[in-house]
Amino acid sequence: MSYNNNLYHNLRVILIISMGWITHTEAAGTGKDILDTQCVSCHAISPKTPQTLKELWERKAPDLSSAGIKYKSEWLTSWLQNPTRIRPAGMFYGNHIKLGEKLDEVDQSSLVKHLQLSNEDATKVTEVLMTFKQNQALITAGDYKPGTISMTMGDMMFDKFKGCLACHQIEPGYGGMSGSEMYTAGNRLQEDYLISFMRNPQAWDPKSIMPNKNLKEIDLQKLVHYLRALAKENDQ
Repeated sequence: MSYNNNLYHNLRVILIISMGWITHTEAAGTGKDILDTQCVSCHAISPKTPQTLKELWERKAPDLSSAGIKYKSEWLTSWLQNPTRIRPAGMFYGNHIKLGEKLDEVDQSSLVKHLQLSNEDATKVTEVLMTFKQNQALITAGDYKPGTISMTMGDMMFDKFKGCLACHQIEPGYGGMSGSEMYTAGNRLQEDYLISFMRNPQAWDPKSIMPNKNLKEIDLQKLVHYLRALAKENDQ
């Protein structure tokens, strides 16, 4: 949708609401309308790879162009109604930290709260997001093979063997702050996506700061087992 079309749509919605013809929820219209008017100022909904580090650091929110093969729809609908921060220090850690008494700490005043939607609007937006499958070619259906892993072995693998805890938290306040929390990943992310992304993060985003650890296939499976178990443990 062009800038002029977006402007026209927004003015039309404001006019309709101000004249009392329909309610705000009705004015929001389809899930695509909501995305266009309330989400695209922070989220990219079409592929937009940063060309420079400056562009990477200026990202405000995750790219949603592959949302349909990345997120689980049930989680999306629920989260949009009660959004919580998934990245403790925002999209780019360096933009949201300040010097604490002993260590760096998150500058909460620099972070922006996510829009909260009604159940109806969250459902509409989720339905649209699940059609966004830009990197479908990177996904192999059934790549993840369901299995189990002991939490002790999973913790050791995530922390000591692979070093993931340096950037990611496995419980609130425990772990790094530069990456997304991992104790909700099993509920939030599709398993085949996790396998594909961890196998080669730069295939998904050439400037991703997630390192490619050249993981063996068996280790990819074990890490997803662990993330699923971690999510169940967090639900209790």
